[in-house]
Amino acid sequence: MTRTTNAGILNVTGYAGAELARLLYGHPHVNIVGVTGRSAAGKRLPEIFPHLFALDLPIAESLPEGCDLVFSALPHAAAAEQLLPYIEAGIPIVDVSADFRLKDVAAYEAAYKTTHPAPHLIRQAVFGMPELHKNDVRDTRLCAVPGCHASGVILALAPLFATGMIEPAVVADTKTGLSGAGRALGLNVHFSEADENVAPYALDGHRHVPEMTQELGFVAHGDYASPAPAVTFVPHYTPMTRGILSTCYADLRPGDALDRAGLMELYREFYKDALFVHVSETPPATKAVAGTNFCAVHPSINLQTGKVVVTSALDNLGKGAAGAMVQCMNLMRGYHEDAGLRTLGLFP
Repeated sequence: MTRTTNAGILNVTGYAGAELARLLYGHPHVNIVGVTGRSAAGKRLPEIFPHLFALDLPIAESLPEGCDLVFSALPHAAAAEQLLPYIEAGIPIVDVSADFRLKDVAAYEAAYKTTHPAPHLIRQAVFGMPELHKNDVRDTRLCAVPGCHASGVILALAPLFATGMIEPAVVADTKTGLSGAGRALGLNVHFSEADENVAPYALDGHRHVPEMTQELGFVAHGDYASPAPAVTFVPHYTPMTRGILSTCYADLRPGDALDRAGLMELYREFYKDALFVHVSETPPATKAVAGTNFCAVHPSINLQTGKVVVTSALDNLGKGAAGAMVQCMNLMRGYHEDAGLRTLGLFP
């Protein structure tokens, strides 16, 4: 008989936490035993998120004893600090913040402009992308789920870096839904400002770039010590709720020749065991993966310039956050990798 996991969720009141609760409600092997949300403590979950009416849990300031695994949807710095007692008690952790993604503490502190609360734990954490680190995710007790932008860009470019066929400098552009900005109020997500508007941001450096370079460097060299590639990255806010569309550009190394059919075959071979990467014959759209844990990837070659162009689409709250958390938990707990995640896109 498959064992049930008694899970707790820290910070259920953000978008990622709420999406995680929704997914876990339908998971065949998970029982949610507690959820927290400091600003909403004392209320019940449907009071904050009416769509979760069937999950009538009290929101507390702390999790009850008896959790087999703790999910954290806390923001960076706060996550590491609050997770320390659970980590020291040996409870498995799946964290969606940036606190344990990067192997270089200095890179983390530069990107997030804060002192890391638990730098001694960095080395034991595993980057929670099963497509690259499946066995490590299975064996870890501290799993750090990638950032949403990083997920789309890494999955788009990993096969090319694995072959060594492209130059180490690449360009990535993303269009992201407004839920990626979280629930905090701001002009950038004000309806009158965001509707019918597309705007770039973080042109001087986005916090997810160190994850991209770290993991693409790992794919290229097989370790985290070798020089990392250079990723020029520009994200854009778009007037949609969910989704990230990434368009990535790379130059083939001199002497390497590749046609479209060969490129497609390369991607299919690389992702042949990846349950949640769909190598698409046509350019993907965010609607195709809304509400799912899939990332759709389409590799192509611009015949006019010879440049490789790869597009990917994922749901920033699915494969970019809560869905990836469930996928990693499944591996850590010995469940089938797609348990609780067997769903296709919401359309239209």
